[in-house]
Amino acid sequence: MAAPLLTVKNLVKYYPIYQGILFRRQVGAVKAVDGLNFEIKQGETFGLVGESGCGKSTTGRLILRLLSPTSGEIFFEGKNILTLKPTEMRELRKQMQIIFQDPYASLNPRMTIADIIAEPLIIHKIGDRKSREKRVKELLEVVGLSSYHARRYPHEFSGGQRQRICIAKALALKPKLIVCDEPVSALDVSIQAQVINLMQSLQKQFGLTYLFISHNLSVVKHISNRVAVMYLGKIVEIAGKRELYARPLHPYTEALLSAVPVADPTYKKKRIMLEGDVPSPINTPPGCCFHTRCKYTTQICMEKEPALLEIGKDHFVACHRRSVQIERVS
Repeated sequence: MAAPLLTVKNLVKYYPIYQGILFRRQVGAVKAVDGLNFEIKQGETFGLVGESGCGKSTTGRLILRLLSPTSGEIFFEGKNILTLKPTEMRELRKQMQIIFQDPYASLNPRMTIADIIAEPLIIHKIGDRKSREKRVKELLEVVGLSSYHARRYPHEFSGGQRQRICIAKALALKPKLIVCDEPVSALDVSIQAQVINLMQSLQKQFGLTYLFISHNLSVVKHISNRVAVMYLGKIVEIAGKRELYARPLHPYTEALLSAVPVADPTYKKKRIMLEGDVPSPINTPPGCCFHTRCKYTTQICMEKEPALLEIGKDHFVACHRRSVQIERVS
C-alpha cells in the first residue's frame, strides 16, 4: 500500500489570551485546533466539513505552515515539515499551494493578471521572462480563460473568472497538494458547479491532491473521496463519502446531514434539531466536546473524551455510544 501524501498527527493550535497592560499574563487560550489525526492519499480529494469556527481554515493554514502549530507533527511525503529550515520550507512550498475563499481579496488589484500568475515563478526563480509569459498563457487557457486576459486587472473580471485566475496561480508551480479553503462559497450556485467541474478536470489532468474545506455538504459530497467532520477543533468522524452520507455514526454528523436539502419537493426529510449553542473554544466542556448538545449523552460522555476509533472499514468515529456497540458485538 502506497504511503499517504500528507499525514497529520496530534495537531494542536492554541491562541493564548493575555490579561493586563503592564504585567501581561496568560489567563487562558482559544483552542482553535485540538489534536487532529488524519491522512490524505495521493490523488484524492479529502473533504473537511463543520460549522463556522470549528477550526477548518486554521487546519489548512497549519498544514501549509502559514501558521505555526502549538504542537503536533505534519508529514509531507514522509518529511516532517515542522522541522524544516526556512530554505527547505521555501523549496517545499512549490509542492503545496492554497486557493482562498474570496477570489478578489486574494488578488492584488494593482497587478495585471499576467503579473499575478507569474509572481510565484519569479519568487522561485523559474524560467526567464519569455518562458514565464508562455506559462501564463498556458495556465489561462487551462482554466478556461483566454491569453488576451493576461493584460487586464482583477476588477475587470467576474467572481467566477477571478477564482479561475486564483486556480491558475495555484497551478503555476506544478504542486502536488492544493488546500482549497471554501473555494466556491463566495460564488453563485451556477458558477460553483462550473468551478467544481474545472477543479475535478484539473485533478485528473495533473494528478492533483486536494484538501477541500467547506461548510457546504452537497458540494463536499460531489467532489470528495473521503470526508472528515470537525466540531470544536476536533475530528469526530472520518469515512468515505458514500459510507458517511449513507450511514453517519456520530450524532453531530447525523444532524449536519439532516440539514442538507434534497432536490425533490415530494420527499419529506426529518430534520434533527440540535439544542443549545456551540460551546466556547476558550472553555471547552470536559469529556466529549459534543455532549452538551447530544441527545445520547451519558455519564461517561461528560467525564471521558472518546478516542477516534475505526468502527467499520476505513470508517472512524469518536463516540462512546458507538464504542460500546462494538464491544458488545465483539
